[in-house]
Amino acid sequence: MIFRLNPSSGIPLYLQLIEQVKHAVETGALHEGDQLPTIRKVAVDLVMNPNTVVRAYRELEHEGIVELKHGSGAFIRESAGGRARVMRKAQALMQSALERLAPLGLTEDELRRVFENELAQSRAARQLEGKP
Repeated sequence: MIFRLNPSSGIPLYLQLIEQVKHAVETGALHEGDQLPTIRKVAVDLVMNPNTVVRAYRELEHEGIVELKHGSGAFIRESAGGRARVMRKAQALMQSALERLAPLGLTEDELRRVFENELAQSRAARQLEGKP
């Protein structure tokens, strides 16, 4: 089982499962067309309610990460593989930016604030232009 949840983290289990699946796709642990473990297997292995797994899988389907095939299971969608490539490229860009920012001696919190500020400004500019 590639998923590991932390029941005491305060984060709902279905959200943890969603993030774990996304992370597995982004890192290449899961590829286009790969079948996810059955709902029953995930529920038993992770000691959780099967309805929680169903909720996570449905949300992943809604987000376009998996395709649910009745009677066959859940499969990683082709589009998710493309998204994983984009995420790896973005990660490399972020790593490069962090390396260039390191000499400034900013703390992690300061870096987060700078990044979040830039995101907010970008979002505001897109809204003014009428773009999503």
